Amino acid sequence: MAQDKAVFAKQKDQMATGKGFIAALDQSGGSTPKALLQYGVEESEYNGEAEMFGEIHKMRTRIITAPEFTSDKVLGAILFERTMRGEIDGIPTAQYLWEKRGVVPFLKIDKGLADQENGVQVMKPMPGLEDLLNDAAQNFGIFGTKERSVIHEANADGIEAVVAQQFEVGRMVIAAGMVPILEPEVNIHSESKEEAEALLEASLAKHLDTLAEGEDVMIKLTIPSKPGLYDGLADHPRVVRVVALSGGYTTDDACERLSKNAKMIASFSRALAEGLSKKQSDDEFNALLGSNIDKIYQASL
Repeated sequence: MAQDKAVFAKQKDQMATGKGFIAALDQSGGSTPKALLQYGVEESEYNGEAEMFGEIHKMRTRIITAPEFTSDKVLGAILFERTMRGEIDGIPTAQYLWEKRGVVPFLKIDKGLADQENGVQVMKPMPGLEDLLNDAAQNFGIFGTKERSVIHEANADGIEAVVAQQFEVGRMVIAAGMVPILEPEVNIHSESKEEAEALLEASLAKHLDTLAEGEDVMIKLTIPSKPGLYDGLADHPRVVRVVALSGGYTTDDACERLSKNAKMIASFSRALAEGLSKKQSDDEFNALLGSNIDKIYQASL
């Protein structure tokens, strides 16, 4: 399912102007057992990696096929590579998202975080990235990607290293015909969070000015301590949208903080799946997911 130019333009318009949020369904190897445990699946219920990923695919399928999971409130969804390569009702996941739900598909491409240095964690090397990007764009109809690094302290050199790497990878994504979501997360527990965010905003603004026309990005950021801090980034001509991660805040807390930032929409993972359980009946599951979706949608307006 190669990317069609008219479809890409429609998806880009939805991401730039649509009302709603992005669902982050991209827990990978390290965070999968935790995500499953929250969903009521004990480690004793699966044996080995294949069964573990089978369980998480069932969970994601249940979310994606739920009645409330449509483009009325969910603009896009970020997938883990295995999810992209999987199917829902015999249809490749990304194709199902767009054709059946009207939801724009993204792919998480980072391979996790390097060890902390200068108060930050940059992304680990990503061998085979070019092939993955071409595969995602040409064979799976993926619109964009997401790559995450983490800032723990207000260290100017560290933050600059994070942002430079994000843009370097972002340019590879753009070259492959997709829109990258750059995600330099600021740790919500950082003692210098507000100072780190000010440094991050300045570094992002500087790097955005180096992008040529048509080199468009999205940015995913921790909800800032100072409301409205990222409004200028949202207005930058190269920025499709600025989205917020929940970063460990509860759904209610994340939504309350987000509602003070008029130019950010949500891209939540934990907050979206909060309270969901494998053991719930479909009616219970769909009602709770619908309630979570509505809360996040309202906070994103």
